[in-house]
Amino acid sequence: MVVALIMVTVWPGREKIFYEEVKKLQYIKDVYHVFGEFDFVVIIDAPNLSEINSTVDKIRSLEGVTRTQTIIGAEI
Repeated sequence: MVVALIMVTVWPGREKIFYEEVKKLQYIKDVYHVFGEFDFVVIIDAPNLSEINSTVDKIRSLEGVTRTQTIIGAEI
């Protein structure tokens, strides 16, 4: 499994809608509404990097998403 953290910024007023839509996507493990530079941290747990990329593309295509930043986790 590959784990990724996606920080997401959305249009003001779209937070609840984004949360509801992103929770429906496959491989989404958790979604946290946060305060600061980003509005959400989305945790993806997928079988491979290709599925991570596909899921990030789906997140980016959601209406109201203005910015994302992805961090890929690795075991040590």
